[in-house]
Amino acid sequence: MVELTPIESEFATSEDAAAYDAWFRAKVERAMASTAPCIPHDQVMAEMWAIIERAKSK
Repeated sequence: MVELTPIESEFATSEDAAAYDAWFRAKVERAMASTAPCIPHDQVMAEMWAIIERAKSK
């Protein structure tokens, strides 16, 4: 186990960094292979702004 400093990595050890990298790469591969319909950027942004505005008004 190699310990890392905050300057080198946001992870405590090289094993933690490798595990995150593997998880992230698998997630990206699944997303790229997905056949689910895409959501247009404008639609996602409109939905996010609505959530933000609702949160502000509470």
